[in-house]
Amino acid sequence: MFVLGGESCRLTVLSLVQYAGGLFVPFRDSTSGRETYGGGRYLFDTAKDTDGLVLEITPGSPEVLIDFNYAYNASCAYSPRWACPLAPPENFLKVPVRAGELVYKAPEPRVTQDEGATLASK
Repeated sequence: MFVLGGESCRLTVLSLVQYAGGLFVPFRDSTSGRETYGGGRYLFDTAKDTDGLVLEITPGSPEVLIDFNYAYNASCAYSPRWACPLAPPENFLKVPVRAGELVYKAPEPRVTQDEGATLASK
């Protein structure tokens, strides 16, 4: 449990066995779909040398620090070829998290003057 923007919040932290282990926190917040990717963002930290052990952490303890500055978009934010896990309903925060990666906007294609003249003549 933690407080963000004056609201009490809680996130389910998942423990990964694959990808060298670690902690994985998929989440959505009130910026999702407008300022940030609509499918939510991720926090990930590798917990080295855990050998797949279950980490038992007391809620509210200082043993885990969540730094939203490291929040990043799922791969599917950049390409429809990726399938990404969604945040579980309990990881939908009602408050905005204005830290980490923002929504991805593909760059506009650039046309040089010569290319523009060629296109105009066709």
